[in-house]
Amino acid sequence: MGHLLRIFGTLLLLLTLSTSYGQHKRAVSFEFYGGVFYTIFDTSIVVPAPVLSAAAIKQAYLCLNSGAYQPVLDSLLAYKKKEELNDWLYYQLIRKTAEELSPKAINYSRYTLYKWFLLAKSGYDARLALSRDRIIFYVFNDEDISDIPFFMVDQRKFMCLNYHDYPKADLNLDPPVPVQIIVPEATKSFSYKVTKLPDFKPENYEEKKLEFVYKHKAYHFNVKLSKDVEAIFANYPGVNFETYFNIPLSKETYSSLIPLLKKNTQGMSQKKGVDYLMRFTRYAFLYQDDEDNFGAEKRLSPEETLFASHSDCDDRVALFFYLVKEIYNLPMIAMLYPTHITMGVQFSQPIGDAILYNGKLYSVCEPTPQKEDLPIGTISAKLKSTPYQVVYQYDPSH
Repeated sequence: MGHLLRIFGTLLLLLTLSTSYGQHKRAVSFEFYGGVFYTIFDTSIVVPAPVLSAAAIKQAYLCLNSGAYQPVLDSLLAYKKKEELNDWLYYQLIRKTAEELSPKAINYSRYTLYKWFLLAKSGYDARLALSRDRIIFYVFNDEDISDIPFFMVDQRKFMCLNYHDYPKADLNLDPPVPVQIIVPEATKSFSYKVTKLPDFKPENYEEKKLEFVYKHKAYHFNVKLSKDVEAIFANYPGVNFETYFNIPLSKETYSSLIPLLKKNTQGMSQKKGVDYLMRFTRYAFLYQDDEDNFGAEKRLSPEETLFASHSDCDDRVALFFYLVKEIYNLPMIAMLYPTHITMGVQFSQPIGDAILYNGKLYSVCEPTPQKEDLPIGTISAKLKSTPYQVVYQYDPSH
């Protein structure tokens, strides 16, 4: 019923605006991950497509800046606040808005100009640069991000937001030249942290059957999953492990899985319950290396791992971490080897060959299939003498 009321309200708004504003303003609305976003476009912000020169882009900015862009900006910021969008999701909203203003397939440079303008006017320190026949879009970010280009300005790092549109470009061979435009309000850093997913429409979910055997008993799950999650993370970069491990499940997926796991582990000792979660993560999914699966390294969020037909050690460690955190909330460390990553969990009493880190003992819990059937507290034989690095420590008390 709420969804129908939103649609009716949007249609009423469109009708009202079409009669009130004539051809000077255009009402636009679209679905955005379970909600409906609507705003008003004034013809004064419809600028000619700029050629790829600094002078043309500066002129386009002056036209935009003198136009009635405020209603669009107000709508974006209000929706961001109402839906509690993290920066990455807010950028997805800006992308869809820019697509309505100037479709990407029709003119990429104008589409990118709108994205940059709206992000900068939202307060983020975003920059444009030119590289041959490319317009490059950067944003200030002080996090540890890998696998996308960046440049430094006054010891501040700016990450490329549209590198996925130029997958074969080598920006080292043809360094982008910044377009010098000062946007006074554009001062904030952009964060890739995703700590909340939208409430996707229930009808966009599909069920996936998962099963595994624990202690000679088969366990079955019907997990609700949405392809909207895959779309959100399609161009997501390689974030640091703290950010990666703390990407949550969406509400529907959480409700279809976590209560059942809690029920199945109820009555088990803490050790046995964590062992159950470890073996669920290890055996309920097929394994495949990212190079074979995607052609490149790609870290899946916990929900993407549930959705994927295959996953590797990064994906399973993130899912296992999430499950242990939600059900037992125990201290954990992520142990990164040259070709593998695994997890250590702190119990009240260490199990097996415990790992000492910062004065605390952690028991290895291997959530990825190995040649050996590894119990808690046992590291794979091939890794016993291999050096590792602790790349993330989770302490519930902090």
